[in-house]
Amino acid sequence: MARSQTPTSAIPEREQWTGQLGFIMAAVGSAVGLGNIWRFPGVAYESGGGAFLIPYLVALLTAGIPILFLDYAIGHRFRGSAPLALRRLGGRLGEGIGWFQVVIAALIAIYYTGVLAWAASYFVFSFGEQWGDDTAAFFTGDYLQVSDGAADPITFDFVPGVLIPLVLMWVVTLVILGAGVVKGVQRANVIIIPLLVVAFIALVIRALFLPGALDGLDAFFTPDFAALADPGVWIAAYSQIFFSLSIAFGIMITYASYRRRRSNMTGAGLVVAFGNSSFEILAGIGVFSTIGFLAHQQGIGVSEVEGLSGPILAFVTFPAIVSEMPGGGFSGALFFGALTLAGLTSLISILEVVIAAIRDKFGLTRGQAVGGVGVLALISVVLLGTTSGLIALDTIDQWTNNIGIVASAIVMTIVVIWVKRRGGELSRHLSAVSTFKVGGLWLFFTGVIGPIVLIWMLAAKVIDLVTGGYEGYATWYLGVAGWGSIVLAVVAAIVLPIVSWRHDPRSFEAWPTNKQLSLKGDAR
Repeated sequence: MARSQTPTSAIPEREQWTGQLGFIMAAVGSAVGLGNIWRFPGVAYESGGGAFLIPYLVALLTAGIPILFLDYAIGHRFRGSAPLALRRLGGRLGEGIGWFQVVIAALIAIYYTGVLAWAASYFVFSFGEQWGDDTAAFFTGDYLQVSDGAADPITFDFVPGVLIPLVLMWVVTLVILGAGVVKGVQRANVIIIPLLVVAFIALVIRALFLPGALDGLDAFFTPDFAALADPGVWIAAYSQIFFSLSIAFGIMITYASYRRRRSNMTGAGLVVAFGNSSFEILAGIGVFSTIGFLAHQQGIGVSEVEGLSGPILAFVTFPAIVSEMPGGGFSGALFFGALTLAGLTSLISILEVVIAAIRDKFGLTRGQAVGGVGVLALISVVLLGTTSGLIALDTIDQWTNNIGIVASAIVMTIVVIWVKRRGGELSRHLSAVSTFKVGGLWLFFTGVIGPIVLIWMLAAKVIDLVTGGYEGYATWYLGVAGWGSIVLAVVAAIVLPIVSWRHDPRSFEAWPTNKQLSLKGDAR
């Protein structure tokens, strides 16, 4: 067994899930988030309806699952947070990639908590349908009190209606994380995921019996096979799969590092991947059934309904639908309750990336690390609890998701597979501990198909943002909040690998693959 000469007592003891179920629940909780509910239905509808499921399935099999397995292999094999595991795999270059992922996760957490606070607020609003007749005016005016983004993108006028639930969501999340991997993260997911599934199934059943529901489903599933000739549809499919699986920004590396010595990694991965996709399709059925009802009530076609994806779908279109339903407050509570639960489990996983990384690097206790994350809470409150919160959220989200995560995946796959040549070792490791074996085909998808598609996506997005700007926001603001976010992650990737570790990062007992596989040199 290869290990450093540094005493293992110097290495912080790594927490572990109690078993397969705990890990799967946590991984599903991370994957099933806000994007499953408000992004997938709109993307599918705009990208060929039922025909979109073809590129969606192709993307899942050729990029989503392979890169998910890569994250699992790195985390389980090298037993660490993203910076530590990648340091053990690829030295300072690998650690730099890990810290880039940690900063991206931290930035996402800052704004993600804001959306979670909105969902929790709307859960309360549902019981009295407090949004009134003009849901758009209520959301941006009465509730968020949005400032003029072009004229005043940064304000410090706090909005109590947003600030209070924002603070509460941070408190709840940090308390769960402070309880630890098993008593906090695992227990929360084991409770929340069944509640989420039950609530959403109840919502879908209610929606299916509404007048006009079949028209909505017809619009959602009717295939437009001509759309398959559009490269943009294929990019949309890969983009949706990629973002919804929580891959390439440290979550699955961190979660896999908490698995036991002999754990079925690929089998669990398939459950997570197909479970996530199943929930997305369920969300599409529920959302478009209700949209069909709204179109029926207004006497228009489904295609004429506006706001079919994103925050507008959740906080403007859906409240309008609820107001038209008999007993709509109950359906609204189900929807926003499900949105809150889905967002909470995802936020927990995002912040665990940051906590695990700083614990590994600086030898902190969990309590100390959770306290350190309080800095992110303070930034989040200052940015999102004000009248310019929506603008900050929208901008940071655009850059971290479409630039940061995609760039992270490209660099990680190329470095691991081509520069450090560790693909074969990771493939053998997965096959030795799992029921579903991987080999050359997995390496081809991970090291060739994945990077090619992702480079295509990244180039298209960069060109679009550079030439067209974003939402009419001031160029200087996009430079600070948008491109500045990416620069911050790059600086962390360069500087933090130079900072000394509290213990020798090479000191670990590598998981053995099997008796025939030599581990000589694995801990270098």
